[in-house]
Amino acid sequence: MFKSLSLSILSLSLFACASSPPDDVINKPNQTSQISKTLTMEAFKGLKRKIAIARFSNETKHGNSFLLDNNNDKIGKQAMDILSARLTQTGKFLMFERVDLGKIIKEQKLANVNSQIVGADYLIIGSVSEFGRTTTSDVGIFSRNIKQEANATVNVRLVDVTTGQIIFSQEGSGRSSSEAARTFGVGKRAGFDSSIEDKALSAAISKLVSNLVENLMDKPWVTYILDNQKGQVIISGGKSQGLKIGDTLKVMKKGRKVRNPQTGMMIELPRTNIAKLSVIAFSGTGNNEVSICTVSSGNLSRISKKDVIVQEL
Repeated sequence: MFKSLSLSILSLSLFACASSPPDDVINKPNQTSQISKTLTMEAFKGLKRKIAIARFSNETKHGNSFLLDNNNDKIGKQAMDILSARLTQTGKFLMFERVDLGKIIKEQKLANVNSQIVGADYLIIGSVSEFGRTTTSDVGIFSRNIKQEANATVNVRLVDVTTGQIIFSQEGSGRSSSEAARTFGVGKRAGFDSSIEDKALSAAISKLVSNLVENLMDKPWVTYILDNQKGQVIISGGKSQGLKIGDTLKVMKKGRKVRNPQTGMMIELPRTNIAKLSVIAFSGTGNNEVSICTVSSGNLSRISKKDVIVQEL
């Protein structure tokens, strides 16, 4: 009987060992940012919007003014860096630094460089509203399975700098997990896996990137006349910002601004089309690039450049 019992235990041991998964640690696949196909560079046309991320705060119950979690990780700064990288990768925006602007100004003074800080068209303000992790353990007679899971929720709002109005807001949530199994002491030990927190935060931002980009691109872009002489009109922006030779743009006279008694905000009355421009050449590089245009219809000879804007058709 003792021999029979020993054989049974041995058989059970061999079966349990054979059934152990070959990979003891299981990680949830990374979730990448989801950018709409309509926003690819081939479909993109127009000047890049000027964007700045104002701040990210940690609004979780364990958060504090330094944006730290219990493990001293700078969650708010990390979320800001991820979102900034995702927006920059689209190639559709001019991204400007705000949080570390003081360091840039200090470096400019050391290098004796004249500061040319540019104002943004839109500000992104965000917060991490949920960030945490749980560890659960399933213990059997001969095995133990430990699962670590991280959850993150990020909220952002898009603000029009001109009016201070919130024109878009969204929430995105992400989750990542890791598992480790041991049977009869065989398998990997489940140490603290900090990478799942990074993946959860990245996944949360991925959920809202596409809609955020589409809302940033929703308003027609505008640019301005820099000079108008000898039949040529020079406007800011060029091919690196999406313009092409032969593009037609419209010149619009600005409407009169009045205060809306209902909202208390200043609003611009409808603009008037006064001319059309055709792009014939480019000059300059980077943020100093300009386009040289000719007037294809209308007349700009008696119009002050400060009273008009140039807009896509």
